[in-house]
Order: sequence, then structure tokens, then C-alpha cells
Amino acid sequence: MGKSNVAKLPKMKCCESRKKCGRCPLRMLKEGTLPPGYTVKRRHLVRLDGKKVTKKKLTKAA
Repeated sequence: MGKSNVAKLPKMKCCESRKKCGRCPLRMLKEGTLPPGYTVKRRHLVRLDGKKVTKKKLTKAA
């Protein structure tokens, strides 16, 4: 019926809402659902190798 196998992509920046959304990078990091090679620093999504985070590369990683 729907897109069941599509991975949720994290947002680029945490929105700091009290009730964290499902795409919050902080929440995804805590749950372990963040794509490999990515982490969160100062509420922003960053890559471990230091390169710039782009939506295109993020979709390939997820």
C-alpha cells in the first residue's frame, strides 16, 4: 500500500521542539537509525569524514 522500505532521512538541523519529530537527527542518533558515516554536533547533522552534508549524498547513504 505505501512505501514501507523507504528509509527516513534525518533533517539537517534539529528543530529543538520539546516533542522531537521522527526525523530529528538527535533522536535518530540515539535510536541508532542515523545513516552510517553521519553524526550530530551542536544539533547539526555532520559527516564523520568532515565533508559537507548534502541531500544527494544523504539519500545515497540511507
